[in-house]
Amino acid sequence: MTFPSRRTVLLGSMCALGGCSTLSSLNSASKPLDTYDLLAVSGSKSGPRTSRTLLVAQPQASAALTSDRIMIKPAPASITYLPDARWSDEVPAVVQSLLIRSISETGRIAYVGRTDAGPIPDKALLTRIDAFEVNRLVDATLEARVDINVTIVNDADQRIVASRRFTQAASVPNDTPAQIVEVFQQVMNVLLPEMADWAIRQV
Repeated sequence: MTFPSRRTVLLGSMCALGGCSTLSSLNSASKPLDTYDLLAVSGSKSGPRTSRTLLVAQPQASAALTSDRIMIKPAPASITYLPDARWSDEVPAVVQSLLIRSISETGRIAYVGRTDAGPIPDKALLTRIDAFEVNRLVDATLEARVDINVTIVNDADQRIVASRRFTQAASVPNDTPAQIVEVFQQVMNVLLPEMADWAIRQV
């Protein structure tokens, strides 16, 4: 009877351990992340109504923000993401959906929707997301910050009608995903009605 050498046994053990390590990594990578969404907040439902149409383009954002992960900035030049948590969609798509619903729920505009569907618009809303993140401040506290630039253009001639920057920040008590998302919602509770009312006035 032939017995395997000690070297063969050791090599086999190492391969088995390597396989286990690989499988462990794959299992970790495929672990589903907790998913969070933000709620739309309507602008004012009182005021002039219009029969005009508005289409909301997909917002522009940096590559780091064009993700469904929740951005954390431990330092001004450093970017990471909250582990085990994600938004329901990439940040630009989330912001686009929130804007459409917040404007539409006022009932003051005939139609508002995405640029890839719907009627020929009277106006288009262009958005640039400059910040949608949690910052670690110099005193080690956390702050959720949203900075969005919004522009209204005439669809017919692409003339810029108006442009405005909307920004809001709020302190985050701790770094748990649920708490961070709650503070983001508080920030959007302020910004969304402001952006909706401003957009309707320009249409």
